[in-house]
Amino acid sequence: VMAKKLVVVESPAKAKTIHKILGPEFDVTASMGHLRDLPASRLGVDVEHDFAPHYIVIQKRRKIAKQFQEEARGKEAVYLAPDPDREGEAISWHLEQLLRDDEAAQAKKAAKKPSQPKGKLAQRGGRKIYRVTFHEITPAAVKAAVQHPGAIDLKKVDAQQARRILDRLVGYSLSPLLWKKVGRGLSAGRVQSVALRLIVDREKAIEAFVPQEYWTIEAELKKGSGPLFKAQLDKIGDQPAEVKTQADAERIAAELRRQPCAVASVEDKEQKRYPKPPFTTSTLQQEAFNKLGFSSARTMRIAQQLYEGLEVGEAGPAGLITYMRTDAVRVAAEALTAVRSLIAKRFGTPSLPDAPRAYKAKKSAQEAHEAIRPTSAARVPDSLQPFLTEEQLKLYQLIWQRFVASQMADAVDRVVAVQIHAGLPAAPKGQVDAPHRAAQAGRFRLKANGRTPLFAGWTQVYEEAEPERDGERPPEGALPPLAKGDKLTLVGVAPSQHFTKPPRRFTDASLVKALEEEGIGRPSTYAPTIQTIVSRDYVRRTGGSFVPTQLGRIVTEMLIEHFPEVMDVKFTAEMEEELDRVEEGALEWVSVVRHFYTPFSSRVSAAQEKMREVKREVIPTEHVCERCGKPMVIKWGRFGQFLSCSDYPTCKNARPVPTGVACPQPGCGGDLVERRARGRHFYGCSKYPACRYTARRLEQPPGGAAAGSNGSDE
Repeated sequence: VMAKKLVVVESPAKAKTIHKILGPEFDVTASMGHLRDLPASRLGVDVEHDFAPHYIVIQKRRKIAKQFQEEARGKEAVYLAPDPDREGEAISWHLEQLLRDDEAAQAKKAAKKPSQPKGKLAQRGGRKIYRVTFHEITPAAVKAAVQHPGAIDLKKVDAQQARRILDRLVGYSLSPLLWKKVGRGLSAGRVQSVALRLIVDREKAIEAFVPQEYWTIEAELKKGSGPLFKAQLDKIGDQPAEVKTQADAERIAAELRRQPCAVASVEDKEQKRYPKPPFTTSTLQQEAFNKLGFSSARTMRIAQQLYEGLEVGEAGPAGLITYMRTDAVRVAAEALTAVRSLIAKRFGTPSLPDAPRAYKAKKSAQEAHEAIRPTSAARVPDSLQPFLTEEQLKLYQLIWQRFVASQMADAVDRVVAVQIHAGLPAAPKGQVDAPHRAAQAGRFRLKANGRTPLFAGWTQVYEEAEPERDGERPPEGALPPLAKGDKLTLVGVAPSQHFTKPPRRFTDASLVKALEEEGIGRPSTYAPTIQTIVSRDYVRRTGGSFVPTQLGRIVTEMLIEHFPEVMDVKFTAEMEEELDRVEEGALEWVSVVRHFYTPFSSRVSAAQEKMREVKREVIPTEHVCERCGKPMVIKWGRFGQFLSCSDYPTCKNARPVPTGVACPQPGCGGDLVERRARGRHFYGCSKYPACRYTARRLEQPPGGAAAGSNGSDE
């Protein structure tokens, strides 16, 4: 019996999971994402007529689109079920347009056949088209969505359309400009260019940084025959102990060694540590990088698999986590009930707070969404080990642990802070040297901190990744019993030299955090933005950190000069807020696009004339063309600088610029040059193919330049 209802999702994995839930009454098909979009070969936006978009069926998706239209014929109802966000809403709207187009085509065909039985056309016209969303792919959620379908949210469609058109206008204006001025194949985007600017600005700050020397002085003490403990010099008199030179450090250390020491105060208190909320897209990407070493793109790819459904034994395919593109921290009431039951059984009632925890989301969060959590807290990670890949299990475990911990009791520590004074004791009143002795009393003030856990609480399940930090570490371990007035023996004093450190380069985690804090992009855009600037060779990953290439720097500098608004962090954040207001119905999308495009188009026209033509600039070198014997010059191309024959185009010889690092192969005599294959960067010998030596990075990159690919998992 042919099913009378059709559900359309984006991926085959999701289709398989949902078909198992809904049964034979429904057919379930996958659109494989967008079927219609702006044309790839032209602008596709009518700037003169309210930026009207011209959508076409994507060339590579025509077969899928036709198959979808055929599958929908004769169905009583079609349920459009792409992901529950702006992009999913837009995909649903385009699918509906395809159905309407097919309906019109079938009606036109039927009109040419007078013998067509009446009623068929009416049946086609009477087909219901619904929009359904699943924030989790579980039997209860899927069946409830189908039983209570809704309509496409046109405000979300408008917001997505505004973003798509804005990005198209920027891309189709700036990319050809960069092709003309720098090199073919380059691109610029509204969000990616600002993300690139953050990385370039950070690198400039690192290069401009001048390290400052400073010293810390650590004392080793004990009370009587008790255990040793350490304290750090905190103040000299009432001033912070700022020790700048080795001479000062040694002088202070020598003086400190001669002083009697005593406990001046002891602060002993209990301190609570609160669990963090369950994951949002941003915090998941940050923690997956910090704990698992996953790039943003890898994290989202794995999370998509967990959301859409995986085979978990006899139960068949099941969605294991809720929707993973979200900035909300809300949790459904039934999920809270389930996780509290699990906590009580697994960890005992002391680990369960009196009431469920509620977390406050940021202002722009979509509260209709939930945080990222397991669809069933009872599905513990160990139970899934036979069915998931190693990376799937790691990410699921991270999500499960964070969610369970978020609803557990506070961790409680005992924190002890001890102040120690070193110096002559105060003299009795009236003694001759009283002023001197009083001045020396407590001249050196040291501090010692200790922390011991009293109640594990949520830390039984989850420990946050150690944050990036400079300077002293948080207190750990216990101190011996100490009381005010206790005399201490100074066992040793050790000065240590340090230097202030430059700002850290961005990593996947810190860049996503910066993008979120600055209001640049939204949950669905973080990973694609990073992936784009890496794939365009504007930045490289070196030791897990992003380093801008020469190409990335020069593109950034040129765009800042001629398009300051596009490259401005605040302006880009305000544009995101305007898109949010379109979704809320408070702004009309055409006005948002016009407000941006009018000044932007003027700058494009000016840049066509005034922007520096880097591709025409040449730098003479001492290298000689091996084909014609003429000098070689350095030029700019799509992947940065390269050596070109000065007699171009008569002689078209070109090769990579030598790095200045000799090939390590014995007797070779060649230089290492940068090469690129399949999107990866590596270094190879300039005498290839005679010498086939390759390396993933340079041991001594010249001038601190990027050292090639470090095995990124993008």
